[in-house]
Amino acid sequence: MSKLLNYKSICHFEQSREIFLAIFILFSTFSFAQKSSYQIALLKYNGGGDWYANLETSLPNLIKFCNQNLKTNINTEQAIVEVGSPEIFNYPYLHITGHGNIIFNSDEAKNLKNYLLAGGFLHISDNYGMDKFIRPQMKLVFPELDFVLLPSSHPIYHQKYNFNGLPKVHEHDNKPAQGFGLIYEGRLVCFYDFECDLGDGWEDAEVHNDSEENRKKALQMGANILQYAFSE
Repeated sequence: MSKLLNYKSICHFEQSREIFLAIFILFSTFSFAQKSSYQIALLKYNGGGDWYANLETSLPNLIKFCNQNLKTNINTEQAIVEVGSPEIFNYPYLHITGHGNIIFNSDEAKNLKNYLLAGGFLHISDNYGMDKFIRPQMKLVFPELDFVLLPSSHPIYHQKYNFNGLPKVHEHDNKPAQGFGLIYEGRLVCFYDFECDLGDGWEDAEVHNDSEENRKKALQMGANILQYAFSE
């Protein structure tokens, strides 16, 4: 499946409930284990922050892990897509990370909101120092929503792999790892890992010298996120 959504249809969904429902059904029925290949994407943003922080091995390693252990057929080449681009509608899962400043303009915020309302899924991974920047930007996307702390019983922690909440990968400020979510009309549209750094845990071992145990936990939790995103 080369394209999941037709962008022109997306632009009109606010004026046509029927079109919106059709798009939503398309995403809702997307099969996580389908045989045709699809891509997931790293989100590129403005503001000076390092959106490319884990560019080389992070998502590629997660893709490889999922294809081997979940029997998915995700394209082994990650896509890179800008927040305001209509191309985000080609990818059922977007990943965003970094350490610094992030800025969404009004068009980018609207584009991302339309994507999430249409069934897309956003995973934010705080690479350390991202929190104070990403929260106000997501308020531009969903002014009516606040991040909520997901309980350890949430299904995202109990897919193929069972976790008692978010695993701790990196120390950062020596606080517990926390998983937050934005929930729109009962649906988790965005998962945010904080004080955890899953994206770093997915990278090659020599990048951060993480233990094999921590890397395994990070990859398993990443697989859970993908499995959850495509089964809802």
